[in-house]
Amino acid sequence: MAKINSILADADIAKALEGCKAGGSFCHKKFFGDCGMAKKSSADVKTVFNIIDQDRSGFIEEEELKLFLQNFSAGARELTAAETSGFLAAGDSDGDGKIGEEEFATMVKA
Repeated sequence: MAKINSILADADIAKALEGCKAGGSFCHKKFFGDCGMAKKSSADVKTVFNIIDQDRSGFIEEEELKLFLQNFSAGARELTAAETSGFLAAGDSDGDGKIGEEEFATMVKA
């Protein structure tokens, strides 16, 4: 299975994680920009989606979002409940309570 650091530069990942180290400071738009994901190809974004979709359901659910940052670095913090629900609300355009691959790609490129 692909690793995120085969797609994104370690320095960019570190910068993105540093930018949201404090609880309550996570902003998906800033994170996707800082880590370089916003500039990646659709295939790379799909690979990252598949890494985050740990249970292989084809969707990123709330529990997977809570652990989102840990996909980028094992020692990263969990998102707070407010950050997790805000992240989910930002990506869940069809209101089904989870983020599909297309929704994720749209959110990354926004």
